[in-house]
Amino acid sequence: MEAGAATLYAMSKPESAARAEGISNRLPALETVELDTGPDPSFALIWLHGLGADGHDFEPVVPHLLWRGAPAIRFVFPHAPMRAVTLNAGMSMRAWYDIRSVGLDRNQDVAGIEQSCGQVAALVEREQRRGIAPHRVVLAGFSQGGAIALQLGLRYPHRLAGLIALSTYLLDTSRAPADRHVVNQGLPIFMAHGRLDPLVPLHLGEAAAQLLQDWGYQLDWHTYPMAHAVCPDEIGHIAGWLRQRLE
Repeated sequence: MEAGAATLYAMSKPESAARAEGISNRLPALETVELDTGPDPSFALIWLHGLGADGHDFEPVVPHLLWRGAPAIRFVFPHAPMRAVTLNAGMSMRAWYDIRSVGLDRNQDVAGIEQSCGQVAALVEREQRRGIAPHRVVLAGFSQGGAIALQLGLRYPHRLAGLIALSTYLLDTSRAPADRHVVNQGLPIFMAHGRLDPLVPLHLGEAAAQLLQDWGYQLDWHTYPMAHAVCPDEIGHIAGWLRQRLE
């Protein structure tokens, strides 16, 4: 990752910015799966998978997110780094950060979160170097990936096209109001959650949605009769949301 990417997840306090820069300068680039739906894509969608999955997890949904006459879109599916996950008996798996307790919104792995935000920010920067400006980039994620998409997107210092956060929650809500970047105030956000989710309980998604609405974001909130998963109706709603923003 380039040193310049450090500012992409620099928080409001100087010591936090310095810490993010130090982490960013040492990070390896994420490996990615990429699908271009046509030549010379004019938009990019960076989609982060959930705990224990990999970048191939949401690759099959791409054809279902397109519409007749859709612009060429580059879908970028990064692989999270391998790391030990405390809640899973210390087993090593692909994870955006460690999960230390059943209470997902407590005792959070701040260093792991910052590392992943820096690595994903570098992917946005890479798209800019390839000709796709940040305001044409959508950040998306499922579960852990959705938490990172929200964490980075609310703080990103250049306007994005929007955020998609599925079956997820907000990280470190105590600091979020101060850390949010004004340039992405009012950003369109699609959020969805399964009403039967046993892993990320619905109340965490509802609480995140309420806070985002209170903070003035353009929230499109959906729930579905499913567990910790995605469903066809949800994919259809995402496709419609994307069409409104990428046409």
